[in-house]
Amino acid sequence: MFGLFRKEKDSAQATALSLYNTASGKKEPFVPLQKGVVSMYSCGPTVYDHIHIGNLRAYLLPDITKRALQYQGFTVHHTINFTDFGHLTDDGDEGEDKMMKALKRDGKPITLAAMRDVAEIYMQSFKDDNLRFRNIPPTYYTPASDYVQEQIVLITTLMDKGYAYEISDGVYFDVTKFPEYGVLGNVDITKLKDGARVEINPEKHHPADFALWKKGMLGWDSKWGKGFPGWHIECTAMAFATLGKQIDIHTGGEDLKYTHHNGEIAQAEAITKKPFVHYWLHNAHISVNDTKIAKSLGNGIRLSGLEDRGYSPESYRYWLLTGHYRSPMNFTFEALDGARQALFRLKRYIFEEWKNESGEINHGYKVKFLTAINDDLDTPKAIALMWELVKDTTVISKDKVATLREFDIVLGLGLSDASDVAARALGVIEAEDIPDDIKKLLEERETARKNKDFAEADRLREALNLQGYTVEDSPQGARVSKV
Repeated sequence: MFGLFRKEKDSAQATALSLYNTASGKKEPFVPLQKGVVSMYSCGPTVYDHIHIGNLRAYLLPDITKRALQYQGFTVHHTINFTDFGHLTDDGDEGEDKMMKALKRDGKPITLAAMRDVAEIYMQSFKDDNLRFRNIPPTYYTPASDYVQEQIVLITTLMDKGYAYEISDGVYFDVTKFPEYGVLGNVDITKLKDGARVEINPEKHHPADFALWKKGMLGWDSKWGKGFPGWHIECTAMAFATLGKQIDIHTGGEDLKYTHHNGEIAQAEAITKKPFVHYWLHNAHISVNDTKIAKSLGNGIRLSGLEDRGYSPESYRYWLLTGHYRSPMNFTFEALDGARQALFRLKRYIFEEWKNESGEINHGYKVKFLTAINDDLDTPKAIALMWELVKDTTVISKDKVATLREFDIVLGLGLSDASDVAARALGVIEAEDIPDDIKKLLEERETARKNKDFAEADRLREALNLQGYTVEDSPQGARVSKV
C-alpha cells in the first residue's frame, strides 16, 4: 500500500514548524521533501464570477504559510489554479455548471473562446483582490484550459493501468480499484451522494466513481470523443506539471477534502504509487451574521464592497488573523470595526514612534513570535503578542517599532512599509486609497522639508490641497488626510 499515512518522514530534516495535517488528524513537524525548498499547491476559484470575502480566507492560509517558510529561509514554489471551463463548482451543487451559466448570464455564445473571455475577466479580478489583500502572488497561476493535453495523458495512463473505464457519457475513475479512496475525512464511499459534480449514469461501476472526461458538444478532441476533463484531474495535472509528482503542501477550504482532494489523491497515487501530498492544510469557513455565505442569499460581500464602506483590505486581513485558520469565524461589521480600530492604533503607534532611528529587533519577542507562528500558524497568538510588545515598558520605542515591522514580514499588514514617507502617511489614513501621484507629491514635499526648501514644500502642499488632500506637519512627520 502506498497511501499518505505510511510515509516515514526524515526526522533529521525536521524544521521548527509544525502543521496540522488533515491526513493524519494531528500536528506534525514539517519535513520538506527537498532541503530548503517547499512545493505548495492551492485550489483556486472557478472563474465564473468575482470572489467574495469568504473565499479570501482560503488564500490567506497559503500566504501566511508561504511567508512563514520564506521568513525562515525556505524557497517556496507555489501554484494556484483557475478552473476556467465548465462543470459544477462545489460538492453541494447539482444544477447547471457555473461557467456555462456565466456565458448565458453575460449573453455570450456557447464556445470555448467565449468561455475563456469570461474567465479572463474573473481571473484578473481574483489577482487584483489578492494583491490588494497583500497576498504574495504565487509562482504559477495555471488556467485549467492551458493543461488539457496533460490531463488527457493522465487519463490515458489511468485507463492503461486499469483504474478508469469508458462509458457512454465519458471516462470514470473506478474508486473500488483504489482501496484508500476517502482517506481525507474518513469518507465512506458507500454513503457518497451520486450527482455531485457529475450527472447520474446507471452505467457507472460504483455511485462514487467520478468523471475524468465528460463527453459533450463543447470541449476538446480526444480518443473518447469531444468533451472536457473532470474537475479532479485538472488539479492533479497542473500540480504534476508545475511542482512535480510529489508535493509538500496542498491547501484548500475544508469542503474540498471530502470529494475533490480525495479524488486528487486517488488519481495521483494510482499513477505514481507514491504519496502525492505530504501535508494537507484545510481552512474553516466564514459565515456572515451566522449565515453561510452564498451569492444566492445576497451575502457574498466582495473586498471592493468593504472598501466602498470605508474599510481597508488590511482591516479585513487583520480580522481574519485574529482567528485560527482551522476555526470557523462569523463576520459582522461590528467585528470589522474593532479590527479597523485596532489596526489603526497599531499603525498610528508605529507612525508616531518612528523617528528615523534604526531600532534593534527584540530577541525575546522574536522567539515568542516564531514559537506562535511555528505552532500551526497561530496568528491569534501572534497578534496578541504585538499588543503585548506595544505595552511593554521595558522595551524602548524604536526597538518596538523594529520588532513590529519584523513581525509584519509574516503577517502582511503593511506595517513594514512605515519607513516610506507616503506609506507612513497611509498608516494614519484608515481606508483611504492614496493614488501613486499623491504618494509622489508627499515624497517630494518631505524631501523639500528635509532640504529646508520651505517655499517648495508650501507649493507642494498647495498642489496636494488642490487634489483633495490636506497635510499636517508634526514632529513625527507629515500627516495626510482626505478633504
